[in-house]
Amino acid sequence: MNVDQPLHVDGERRGRGDLSRLPPPPIAMRPGSSSLPAGIETQASAVAAFLERHGLPGLVDIHTHFMPDQVLAKVWHFFESLGSAEHPSDLRWPITYKLDEADRLAVLRAFGVRRFTAMLYPHKPDMAPWLNSWSSEFASRTPDCAHTATFYAEAGAPAYVLEAVNAGAEVFKVHVQVGGFDPADPVLDPVWGLLAERGIPVVIHAGSGPEPGRYTGPDPIRTMLARHPRLTLVIAHLGMPEYPEFLDIAAAHPHVHLDTTMAFTDFTEALMPLPRDLLPRLGDLGDRIVLGSDFPNIPYPYLHQLEAIERLDLGRDWLRAVLWDNGVRLLAAPG
Repeated sequence: MNVDQPLHVDGERRGRGDLSRLPPPPIAMRPGSSSLPAGIETQASAVAAFLERHGLPGLVDIHTHFMPDQVLAKVWHFFESLGSAEHPSDLRWPITYKLDEADRLAVLRAFGVRRFTAMLYPHKPDMAPWLNSWSSEFASRTPDCAHTATFYAEAGAPAYVLEAVNAGAEVFKVHVQVGGFDPADPVLDPVWGLLAERGIPVVIHAGSGPEPGRYTGPDPIRTMLARHPRLTLVIAHLGMPEYPEFLDIAAAHPHVHLDTTMAFTDFTEALMPLPRDLLPRLGDLGDRIVLGSDFPNIPYPYLHQLEAIERLDLGRDWLRAVLWDNGVRLLAAPG
């Protein structure tokens, strides 16, 4: 049964326009700029060659991270401490783009990313409103970043999500693994109902990679979607490692998308390889696979994600849809 429960929203949802209306990145942030961080110029030129080879006007990346400095520092510390006594693991995860905020923005723009997000997420109650306040201010000074917001499974979520939507939030991020909550928790029904009604996409980390959580995996998502089938959901990381199950969910729900974040890369293929027999299914869902990168928190150059998608060899039209068209549809500039 569909229990979508739309809440009152001030005014209309900001319409999605044509990304070609966005101004180009500032000259100082294009390849050839001496203001780029050291070592980035060569990478930017390689990405530019990739875009030219495929006739792409740029990239839309639905899964990039901008957060308050103190929060991002803790995220970086966690990844870089993997394999230490603090976090024993066989995994090593150096941060390739460990730069200050201004340089990270310059790098993305030099890579031809025309629209991106500020994926952020709470790990405890009462944290989301503060993150949303920061993200709203960040979006106001970063016009090529889609206004991103988040929430936690708590009684106050419907009120502060409504506030974020009224303030112009264009995409939400939910991290089931870090948050440790059930996305099908009834306390979130008004939230899912509002976002479904407004057609606002939600990028959700629900897969069990890199480590399973209490509420990760496909079953909680199936339960939640049974109540909110119109929700525009983007399954982060292609749902790894439960790739087949999340592809099944996308096939059964026309509003469900999957992002490519870290999928197909050498790093991930060594840990959670995508079964090759799933490639035809990926091809069939070409209108609902969208580029995500996890920038800046990646242990390899940005170009590698693009080349990993390219080497799937699913066709020029499929590649353009994933790297540009689908992102334009989900995150295009307000108009």
